[in-house]
Amino acid sequence: MTADDVIRAWDQADPTAIHPLRNVSEDAYWESGRAQAAMLATVIPDGAKVLDFGCGDGRVAIPMAALGFEVTAVDASQNMLDRLAERDPDVTTVQADADGIAGHLGRRRMDAVYALAVLIHHSYQDCLHIITKLRAATKLGGILVLDWPVSETPAESDSWIGVTTWSREQQDDACAAIGLEPVDSDLPWGVYRAVKAGS
Repeated sequence: MTADDVIRAWDQADPTAIHPLRNVSEDAYWESGRAQAAMLATVIPDGAKVLDFGCGDGRVAIPMAALGFEVTAVDASQNMLDRLAERDPDVTTVQADADGIAGHLGRRRMDAVYALAVLIHHSYQDCLHIITKLRAATKLGGILVLDWPVSETPAESDSWIGVTTWSREQQDDACAAIGLEPVDSDLPWGVYRAVKAGS
């Protein structure tokens, strides 16, 4: 499945299909976003300029803005961004895939970038491409938080709602090539510092 296939499926998805908690209740869905924003705030400096890549309808971006972060919410789906804007018109939104980030930022770099429940849906090749673009959008020394799981039995997703997992060796090699230094944290996602590639 290509990145374009994933984006197309995401854009056309019924809101109840994008997160399992939507089947519990809308309150549970939004509360999970507030909880994840609180977790992100433990590793991202107060008031940082952050990019939420694959922000969807703002489940995490909106509470991050409420915590005082300067959020740029990026998604390839205008449908998702419209839902976000309906809920909070003050959050900056940008319609772009990974390749479109640089065009929006120009020479600016973000203090932090996070991508939750995004990378897991992409092939190895597309995931590495996305991570490379996210790293390029992050200032040297900045923080990246990536839902990029490691498994004893790594496997590539074959559908837009599947989960791609990586071996520790694959991930270590990618980090070195892209310029990511793992940071110890208690978060359920990988936390990385942006460093020069090959460091």
